[in-house]
Amino acid sequence: MDLLLLHGAIGSSEQLLPLANKLKENFKVYTLDFTGHGASENTSDAFSIELFANDVVDWMSLNKITSINIFGYSMGGYVALYLAIQHPTKVKRVFTLATKFNWTPEIAQGQIKLLNPEKILEKLPAYAKILEHRHQLFNWKNVLEKTSAMMVDLGKNAPLNTYSLRSLNCPVLVAVGDNDKMVSVDETEQACKDMPNAKFLIIPKTTHHIEEVDILTLSSLLNNFFNATNNN
Repeated sequence: MDLLLLHGAIGSSEQLLPLANKLKENFKVYTLDFTGHGASENTSDAFSIELFANDVVDWMSLNKITSINIFGYSMGGYVALYLAIQHPTKVKRVFTLATKFNWTPEIAQGQIKLLNPEKILEKLPAYAKILEHRHQLFNWKNVLEKTSAMMVDLGKNAPLNTYSLRSLNCPVLVAVGDNDKMVSVDETEQACKDMPNAKFLIIPKTTHHIEEVDILTLSSLLNNFFNATNNN
């Protein structure tokens, strides 16, 4: 069974390798880097959910895959759901973790404060080094700048809302950690209620950061969801 893992904002596919390795026994696992991230091609394009969804469409075409299961972490989950709405025949099932659904101008401003390169260099120099290594084909500061601009756009006009989520046809599992400081349980549960074929899950003792998620627990949840008897 094919399974595509999508990384989050300012992330890369490298972060998902421990999970991918754990899932290889039961799935044919794929990862990719969104445009302007990790080992992807250089581009002057502005970041957007549409751009990243098109990355998946292009990747599927290149690999001659017509329909696939997707696990999306954080922004990766947002991209997966957007893709499932825009191209319903291309997505079988979606499992999201730590995906932020509630976007307003005020929330966007709060998020981009966390993406200030100078403050990161000053207060979190080790993390700055991680970002520099992760996006070594690009200027990591530009990655943060483009991500901030995308979040501002999301605050003004988020493509996932009550109306669009109601058009989702594929099965979805919407998960959030109980210790996630970026994504609330309430916004995640509300988004789940907006989807006609979705289930909601709170994962205990789990923060927002994918590196801190228990891989054994997550891989077990993915196995159960994607191997459900009604999965085609």
